[in-house]
Amino acid sequence: MEIGIDQITFATTPFYITMDDLADARQVDPNKYKIGIGQERQAVVPPTQDIVTLGAQAASKLSPKSLRNVSTLIVATESGVDNSKASGIYIKRLLGLNDYIRVVETKEACYSATAALQFARGIVALNPSENVLVIAADIARYGLNTPAEVTQGAGAVAMIISQNPRVLTIENTSVAYTKDIMDFWRPLYSMEAYVDGKYSNQVYVDFFLKTYHRYVQLTGRSLADFAALIFHLPYTKMGKKGLDGLLQDDASPVAERLRNNLAAEQKVSRQVGNLYTGSLYLGLISLLQNGDVTPGERIGLFSYGSGAEGEFYSGILQPDYRNQIGDDLLQTLQKRHQLSIGEYEKMFNDQLGMRKEDIIYDIDTDPSEFVLVGQQGNQRIYQEK
Repeated sequence: MEIGIDQITFATTPFYITMDDLADARQVDPNKYKIGIGQERQAVVPPTQDIVTLGAQAASKLSPKSLRNVSTLIVATESGVDNSKASGIYIKRLLGLNDYIRVVETKEACYSATAALQFARGIVALNPSENVLVIAADIARYGLNTPAEVTQGAGAVAMIISQNPRVLTIENTSVAYTKDIMDFWRPLYSMEAYVDGKYSNQVYVDFFLKTYHRYVQLTGRSLADFAALIFHLPYTKMGKKGLDGLLQDDASPVAERLRNNLAAEQKVSRQVGNLYTGSLYLGLISLLQNGDVTPGERIGLFSYGSGAEGEFYSGILQPDYRNQIGDDLLQTLQKRHQLSIGEYEKMFNDQLGMRKEDIIYDIDTDPSEFVLVGQQGNQRIYQEK
């Protein structure tokens, strides 16, 4: 039985800032952000948005028929809104999904969407007539005027996992690798993450090389067997570090095609920023919309989550993939509203976060379909507009 990604969609906030404006406000050379990090724009989160609203917006773009057949909803996130209740239960209500459904949340930094996808494959293998909805939703938040501020971002990717998938059939061989490493973490009391950036970069590349080479040992495949290798992109330059670690100075046609397709993967991420769990899968959409790939070809995927866990696996591109990957994202992102740095900083500070007090937001300023109205009696209030 072939199982994999049948549909995949993306949603982000309606607001952004440019890296030129951020660099000017922080008094640094813009090329530090635009070339050194590889970002052009960054999604900005209004207080009326969180992972629930972002996840619902991404999933609402999937076909109604596929949603009606969902038996399980898995939300992968490291930006959970409750220490007990799964965020997917809010999303389930907003989407109007059947009550006869299981809903859970998975966590392991940026990696857990891949774990959710693999779990979903197992559910479909046992129940071939069912669909599993996997949502990767996150808000990357490091603090104003901090070294990692430039790697913030927000958004959600929604995927239907089913038999006979129309986007990507997932192959059975995968390699996961895990070690207890403190390269990035966020304690329960903190809204902002802590990161050892240089160390995390080293671990990322090391985990990629270990999992890729182990995969090659298990399968007997080589670089020539891949049309593209795509990466988790906490910022776009990180994927280049991973691929450069493998290719070194290889200038063959195979290597050049892999480099070009990495650039295609990076295009949309340059306009949004870090999605944590969704970054790899936003990269997949970007590759399929902008890259040199053909049905029947193999794509390699490297998933990474600090702390740390990595996984390398592969999939075969399907004939009807172009009709199942949502809108032209670059065109859609051009319709967002640009904020000044002052407006961005106010939105950053107005986030609900871990506040206990009651609050109601002005939802008229947010054009999104799903919004966080506020909090009353320690309960978050969500609404479809």
